[in-house]
Amino acid sequence: MVVEGGDYITTESGTGLVHTAPGHGQEDYQTGLKYGLELLSPVDDAGRFTDEAGDGLAGLNVLGDGNTAVIEKLKTSGNLLSVDPYQHKYPYDWRTKKPTIFRATSQWFASVDGFRDGALAAIGETEWLPAVGERRITAMTQSRSDWCISRQRTWGVPIPVFYDRQTDEPLLNEETLSHVQRLVAEHGTDVWWTSTEAELLPEPYASDAGRWRKGTDTMDVWFDSGSSWASVAEAREGLRYPADLYLEGSDQHRGWFQSSLLTSVASRGQAPYKAVLTHGFVLDEKGFKMSKSLGNVVDPKLITDGGKNLKAQPAYGADVLRLWVASSNYAADVCIGDSIIKQTFEAYRKMRNTARFLLGNLHDFDPAVDAVPLADLPELDVYVLGLLDDLLAEVRAAYDAYSFSRAVGALQQFLVSDLSNFYLDVSKDRLYIAAPDEPRRRSCQTVLSRVVESVAAAAAPVLPHLAEDIYQNLPYATPHASVFEAGWPAAAPAQGEERRGRAAWAAVRSLRDEVNRNLELARAEKALGASLEAKVLLHCADPAVSEALARWSGASNGVDELRFLFLTSQVALVASATEVTERSLFSSTREEGPAATVGIAAADGTKCERCWHFDPQEQSQTYEGVCPRCETSPRCRRLAGRQRETRAHLARLCIGR
Repeated sequence: MVVEGGDYITTESGTGLVHTAPGHGQEDYQTGLKYGLELLSPVDDAGRFTDEAGDGLAGLNVLGDGNTAVIEKLKTSGNLLSVDPYQHKYPYDWRTKKPTIFRATSQWFASVDGFRDGALAAIGETEWLPAVGERRITAMTQSRSDWCISRQRTWGVPIPVFYDRQTDEPLLNEETLSHVQRLVAEHGTDVWWTSTEAELLPEPYASDAGRWRKGTDTMDVWFDSGSSWASVAEAREGLRYPADLYLEGSDQHRGWFQSSLLTSVASRGQAPYKAVLTHGFVLDEKGFKMSKSLGNVVDPKLITDGGKNLKAQPAYGADVLRLWVASSNYAADVCIGDSIIKQTFEAYRKMRNTARFLLGNLHDFDPAVDAVPLADLPELDVYVLGLLDDLLAEVRAAYDAYSFSRAVGALQQFLVSDLSNFYLDVSKDRLYIAAPDEPRRRSCQTVLSRVVESVAAAAAPVLPHLAEDIYQNLPYATPHASVFEAGWPAAAPAQGEERRGRAAWAAVRSLRDEVNRNLELARAEKALGASLEAKVLLHCADPAVSEALARWSGASNGVDELRFLFLTSQVALVASATEVTERSLFSSTREEGPAATVGIAAADGTKCERCWHFDPQEQSQTYEGVCPRCETSPRCRRLAGRQRETRAHLARLCIGR
C-alpha cells in the first residue's frame, strides 16, 4: 500500500526512504488512522519483543540483540538490499542517556472539549505575573483536546479500575469507586497494591472476584499535583480556596498550572487560584545550568553558613541570600556565584550601616517627649518626609504586585541617594554642632525616627533579621514587641506646600551636584581644601527656582539655608552669569534642569574652630576662635573649658623647660 505522509516528512533530513509503523510513533499512528493501517506494537513494557514479532525474536531487547536478530532475519529471507550505519537525529531519554522507544498502548484519557471554554474564561479572570504567562497558558489550553491521565509506573496513585480476565472489559462504576474510595480513606493508596480483588471489590462483585483483575495503571502525576487544591487549599482548616497565589517555574504553564486549572474548572467551575506567578531558573555565575556532573552547583547553605575556610567562604547569613533573591528579575533566569553574592553583601552592608547611623543619632531622643510637630518642621524635613511617604507607597505597591526587585531598588535608592548622599550629609551640622535640645536638632531627629522605623518595616518582608535588629535597637520605647507586630507605617498628613515645592528641591539637589563638581576642580588645583573653605556664587535663570533659592538663602532656622544644603560657608545669589564667572575661581553653566551658572570662590571671614564654618563677622570675645553662632551653645562652653585647660597645661610644660 502506498500512503501519503504528513508534514513530518521533509527533503532536508533523512534518507528519503520513510517507513510507517502505526504502533511506534505519534505521526505514524495518525497516518495509520487516516489510511486504516493495522496497529501492531510487538514490544512489551520492558522493551523486549513479544510473540507477535515472530519466531526467534520474542524476549530479545529491541535496542540490543533484537536489532541484530532482525537484520539477520532480513538477510536470511532475502529482503535486505544493504546495511549501512547512518547517523541521524533521534530522541534520547535525558536520565538514562538511551534511545527512546515509542509504542502504542491502551491508556485512559480525559476529554477537555467539554470544559475548554470554561477554562479559557477562568484564565482571563486570573492575574498572571508576568502578563506573558496568560498568553502562554491560553495557547496551550486552546490546542488541548485530550489529556492522557494514565501512566505505567510501579509507584503512584492507582487508577481504581478492574478488568475482565477474559475480555479485558473495564469495570468502573459508582459502586466500585465508592468502595475503593472508602478503603483508600481508611488505609491509604497502598491498599490497592497490598489487597486482593476480593478485598477491593464490593458486593456483588466480590463473590465473583476470580473473574476480575485489578489494573496496574497509575494516575498521571500532573493529575495528582493538579488536584492538590482539593486536598490542601480546600480541605485544610486555615487555608482557603481558591488560593491567593500559585508560584512555580515558567515551564509549569503546560504542567501544574494547567492541570490545576483543568481539574478545578471541570469539578468546581472556577480556577483554583486568584493569581499565578512564574519565575525563571537559577544558573551559575556564567549563565550555565547547574549540574552535579559539571560541579557548578551553588549550595545556599554555603552562602548562609559559610564553608570550612570562612575567609574564602564567609557566612553571609540568610538576609544576604534573601536580598539576592529579591533583587533579581525572577521573570527571567537568574545567575548566582561568588562575585554576585559579594555585590549583594555590599548592598546589604550599606543598608545596615545607614541604619546604624540613624540609630546612633537617636540615642538621646524620645518621640513622646522630643518630637517636633509636622507643622513646625523646616521645609527640608517636610520634603524628606514626603519622599519617605512616596517610598512607602511605592514599596507597598511593589510588594502587592510581587515585584520584589522594584521594592528593593526603591529602598536602596532612598537610603543611598535621598538619605546618605543628601539629607544625612546636610544634616550633620545640626546633629553634631547644635545643642541637644535645640529645635533644629530635634526636628532632624523627628525625621530620623520616622525614617528608621519606616525603613525597618519596608525591609522586613525581604530582610527580616536586619529589620528586627533595627527595631529591637530603637533607643526609645515602642508599643510593639516586634517590627512584625508594628504593621505598615501610616503616611504623614498631606502637605500641599511640600508637594508644590518638589520641583524646587529637585533643582537644588541638581545644583548641589554642579557645586560639588566645581569643588572637586578647586581641590584638584589645590585652590581650596574642604568644602567649608568655599563660597558659592549662583545665578539661576528659572524664575520659580530663583524665588525658592532667594527664600532659602535668607532662611534663619539653621536648616533650610543654602549654605547648609551646599555644605559651604556662604552662598551668594548674583544678578548675572557674567558676574558669577568674573568673581569665581571655577565656574560652570548648565542649560537646563535648571538653567544656571555656578561658581566657586574662597569663603569670606575667619574659620570657626568649633563648626569649621568661615564667618565674616567678628569672632566671639568670650570664647577664642569661635563664631557668633557657636558662642551660645552649651557645647561651646565645654569646648572653651577644654581649650583653657590645654593652654594652661602647655604653659606649665614650657615653664618646666
